Amino acid sequence: MNQVQVEQKSYQMPPQDGFTVAHFLTVADVERSLRFYETVFGGRILSRGDSSGAPGYIQIANTWLLVNPGGGPTPDKPLVTLSVPANPDLVSSFMNIRVADIQACYKLWQSRGAEFITEPKPKYGETRCYIRDPDGYIIEVGQSNPGVAYG
Repeated sequence: MNQVQVEQKSYQMPPQDGFTVAHFLTVADVERSLRFYETVFGGRILSRGDSSGAPGYIQIANTWLLVNPGGGPTPDKPLVTLSVPANPDLVSSFMNIRVADIQACYKLWQSRGAEFITEPKPKYGETRCYIRDPDGYIIEVGQSNPGVAYG
C-alpha cells in the first residue's frame, strides 16, 4: 500500500509564507477581552495593542483573534464604523469551537468564568451550548455525536 504524505503547514502570525486567517472583534476594552480569551480558553496573548489603536492579538488553539476598540471610518474603509454589538441578542456571526468532550469543556470553562447561555443540549446530531464573551459576542461550543458524519 502506498502511503500518502501530507505536507504539514505551520501557521503563524504574522505569516511568513502564504496567509493566516484571524477573526477581528470590536471590543469595549482590549485588555478585558484578552484576559477573557486567555483565561477561559488558555489563549496565548501575542500583542496587547496600544493607545494608538493597534489591536491586541491572541492565539487560541489554531485560531487568532484581533481585539480592537473600533472607531470611525478610515481611508481604507471610508463608510464603515466599527462598534461593539448594540444588542447582543441580534447576531450575524459567531465563533464556532469543536471539542472532543463537551461536558468536560463546559465544566472547565465555566470554572474559569465563562457565562453559558444554557447547559449543553442535543441538536442536529451534535451536542452544543453557547458562551457570551464580555462584549456579548456568542461562541458556539459543540461536540459531534457518535455516528454523525460531517461532509
